[in-house]
Amino acid sequence: MSGGLGVSADDATGVAVVTLDRPEKLNAIDLAMAGELAAVWRALRFDNSVRAVVLTGAGERAFCTGIDRDAVVPQPNSPYMADDPLLRVGPKANDLWKPVVAAVHGMACGGAFYLLGESDFVVADTTATFFDPHTAYGMVSAYESVLMAHRMPYGEVARMMLMGTAERLGAQRAYDIGLVSELVEPGEAVAAAVRCAAVIAGYPPEGVQGTVRALWAAKEAALAQAFAQAPHLVALGNLPAERQAELFAARRAGGFRVR
Repeated sequence: MSGGLGVSADDATGVAVVTLDRPEKLNAIDLAMAGELAAVWRALRFDNSVRAVVLTGAGERAFCTGIDRDAVVPQPNSPYMADDPLLRVGPKANDLWKPVVAAVHGMACGGAFYLLGESDFVVADTTATFFDPHTAYGMVSAYESVLMAHRMPYGEVARMMLMGTAERLGAQRAYDIGLVSELVEPGEAVAAAVRCAAVIAGYPPEGVQGTVRALWAAKEAALAQAFAQAPHLVALGNLPAERQAELFAARRAGGFRVR
């Protein structure tokens, strides 16, 4: 694909690797990439040669840092309708029930949790850190918090979301609490994820995809109920966009704790 997304497939193993490819922007998702992600997941539904997927980010600094702050998202002129471009970036939101393994290195923050929340499990290297800056910039962490509450112990996700930019969850801690299923040396996350995906791709796909669907069914009703509240919470709790921008511009490099 052109733009900010790369897709490669290995016919021998049945594994495709989807790469967020905007390293100069820390793989932040702009509107073009959001559309490309949705299109890729939809296309993979029809590609029978691909039986498992690895999702990763290009470069060494980040897996994904969420929505591109420069993205201009048009909104309907109505208090009852709000468009969130990240709601359709994940595989489950696009009806893909082939297994997706996330391979994380560097930063994964904010809107990255839309992708991690819809991956089936996460492999990370020791450079990985996880955090959510929303509260620091006067924003409600709604969808991200809901998704991560289904992947992490409540106290851990509450601390991560509420502490904002002051703390980052380190790779070892993420592994200890179960967010990360395998921890590897720097630069080895994709290879480790591909090894897992190749094993899964070697099994009969009907059983694999049925298992993915069953696992998601275990939590999708609760997600749907919580997501229904999210637009109202965001509308009530977000500071005006210009004030958010001021807080973002005033951020200082460093000054955070990794735990």
